Amino acid sequence: MKTVVFADLVGSTGIFERLGDATASQFVSQLTGALSKMVEKQHGRVVKLLGDGLFVIFQSESEALAACIAIQNRLQDKPVYPCGNSAPVQIQIGIESGEVVEIDGDCFGDAVNCAARLADLAGADQILTTHRVRDSLIPAQRTVLRSIGPMYLRGKSESTEVFRVEWKDDQDADATVMGTSMYKLPKIQGLALSYAGQTFRLNVHGDKLSLGRSSTASLAINDARVSRVHAVVQWQGDQFVLGDVSSFGTWVYMGSQTEPVVLRRTDCYLVGRGQIALGCERNVENAPLVEFAVGA
Repeated sequence: MKTVVFADLVGSTGIFERLGDATASQFVSQLTGALSKMVEKQHGRVVKLLGDGLFVIFQSESEALAACIAIQNRLQDKPVYPCGNSAPVQIQIGIESGEVVEIDGDCFGDAVNCAARLADLAGADQILTTHRVRDSLIPAQRTVLRSIGPMYLRGKSESTEVFRVEWKDDQDADATVMGTSMYKLPKIQGLALSYAGQTFRLNVHGDKLSLGRSSTASLAINDARVSRVHAVVQWQGDQFVLGDVSSFGTWVYMGSQTEPVVLRRTDCYLVGRGQIALGCERNVENAPLVEFAVGA
């Protein structure tokens, strides 16, 4: 068993646009080189550099988590700026453990794919991991993990419980994922759903909201691919949860991610901003698309 870490630079495209290819390449190379030295001190092995990130293998979950927290703390305590008037560098990280196959110096396997997907889903300054990593940590380390619920990761038929690492002492417990900075965010106050000029707002602790073809649905969507009652949104715990109750399924696109969370009589948490496609994928012609935004 190995523990896999993917650490990616947030907003690398913007850095290249501001600095130009040559200067940006040199900056990113220096950054990833410095991060490589940090993880090696924590007993990690850098499998390869990924242009704007790292792919690292650890022997244990505890070492991997400690290294990832060390990276985030280092960037918070001593911010790195690509240029004089720019925002500081931010990193998004995914951690997973499992069997890894090594071939010619490279590594393959389900844990590798899952860690990469988690890094994609993580927001700026975030570390995401799974119940498999959590279950292998010592009790003291488990206390910094907070469940953000089940998610369907690409290539998996079953949902995976995903945890966010609360590595900041002053981190807002209700901050969201999907590319949003974790600094001084207000608590979640509500959810906005928009379709064809209609906007429906749901407050925390408010009543359930229904999406469907029926005229009695909270957000009525007149499309044959949409079931009469297609999905239900409600506040559960401290998150907004979307539940599919349809005949044809629901596709949820979080943030800028291109791979959807596919729901078929299952649930998922809504985080950040995104789109909900009812009855088909969003690239289908005239797909019924609902925009959502979780915010203050």
